[in-house]
Amino acid sequence: MIIPAIDLIQGKVVRLFQGKFDLKYKYSFNPLFYIKNYINNGAKKIHIVDLDGAKNPKKKQIKLLKLILSHIKIPLQIGGGIRNQEDIDFIFNLTPISQIVIGSSAIQNFKIVEKWFKIYNPNKIILALDIKIDINKQKILFINGWQNNSNVNLEFIIEKFINIGLKNVLCTDISRDGTLSGPNIDLYTDITRKYPEICFQASGGIHSLNDIHNLKNSGVKNIIIGKAFLENKFTFQEANVCWQKELFHV
Repeated sequence: MIIPAIDLIQGKVVRLFQGKFDLKYKYSFNPLFYIKNYINNGAKKIHIVDLDGAKNPKKKQIKLLKLILSHIKIPLQIGGGIRNQEDIDFIFNLTPISQIVIGSSAIQNFKIVEKWFKIYNPNKIILALDIKIDINKQKILFINGWQNNSNVNLEFIIEKFINIGLKNVLCTDISRDGTLSGPNIDLYTDITRKYPEICFQASGGIHSLNDIHNLKNSGVKNIIIGKAFLENKFTFQEANVCWQKELFHV
């Protein structure tokens, strides 16, 4: 599935360059303008990240999220600053059909997130694992809105969570995110082969329809696209047609 992404800072739609908050671009229209446009063109799910909440959980954009959810009836993937069960219940009470995206908590508080996997349907939880590849080709996870190095390896976390029912992983190569430089195909080919039981989502660097073709062949099940749509590199409809063609050929 092609899933459009909306990143939010102080109520505005933004894109960061390589996850850097001081290198952000604000887009002209309000979030609902973009979301409704995607839905009108056939999107079945939207990926929403509260970057204020990701950076500081005390600054979650709750009023904005409520406004968006009052107008949107399709499933969302919602992330940014989810740190406790109250945050999860708040989201599921507003939108029972949606999924939550857990990032930093999964790495910093395994025992707590393990409990969430028991309380909620694991299919409703997506682990957002954001990496930088170091000089030793290790996939190192970054947390707190990509600000801090966790010194934890991607595979280590996946293998811990597989044992408690992990189903969905959104993996982003931070060095590609917001750059329109192309996705890290080798990364996704590697992890989908290592963990065929996981539904992987790819994001970061996508700038052409050929990227969608290559990502589909890498084995990922969903592609998150943000900047390429916002900057009219191609339309949602064009991306969706490309994805469906790849499904047909598989």
